[in-house]
Amino acid sequence: MLKKIVLTLAALLVTANVAFAEKTIVVAQDATWPPMEFVDANKNLVGFSVDYTDAMAKEAGFKIVHKNVAWDGIFAGLESGSYDAIVSSVSITDERKNAMDFTTPYYEVRQALVVPKTTNVTKLDEMKGKTLGGQISTTGYFTIKKTAGVTAKSYDEIGLAMEDLFNGRIDGVVCDDPVAASYALQQEQYAAKMKIAFVIETQEKEFYGIAVKKGNKEVLDLLNKGIAAVKAKGIDKQLREKWIGR
Repeated sequence: MLKKIVLTLAALLVTANVAFAEKTIVVAQDATWPPMEFVDANKNLVGFSVDYTDAMAKEAGFKIVHKNVAWDGIFAGLESGSYDAIVSSVSITDERKNAMDFTTPYYEVRQALVVPKTTNVTKLDEMKGKTLGGQISTTGYFTIKKTAGVTAKSYDEIGLAMEDLFNGRIDGVVCDDPVAASYALQQEQYAAKMKIAFVIETQEKEFYGIAVKKGNKEVLDLLNKGIAAVKAKGIDKQLREKWIGR
């Protein structure tokens, strides 16, 4: 009888451990967007979003697996179930909310125009007749497309747009302000020839959110729990200072 009780208790413990095992959430990130998510010199996936997601997992009690995914297929992969979420500087828009669910916002972002140091402009309208580059399917590229008289050129990666600007093949690049600062202010080669002309002012604020497949409430709730904990402890401010300097 005692042996039976011991075996029963052991089985219950195993069941309990399985029940309370940490959930693993696989997140996709396009690692071409410094300082938010990129590959360092040692080929490690690093950046603000990477650290932020890891902190969320630690605080909310789940595990994270990072997956480097090209931007042009990142949303299709979410829909097909290749991963559970996208943490890749995805701005929350009404159009995207029709196709996927978003967590509470975790970062406010603005669009900035990067130009050669010899260019003096204060608003996008002054770039009429010019060619501006942006990463395809980003809010920066959408901003260019909406600007009358400007030719929009799309790129698979923002680094390719910056390289064309550096070499004089286009007249400017529109992208998220931390990315603009990373290229135009912090990378020595580019900083010598490029600058941020201005931050584009809009009526509505723009925020990053974590995208999950429509109806995946379990993952959404866990991610929101993590975001709330990171904000409550001020970890988000520490990570902004580390990666963005403000």
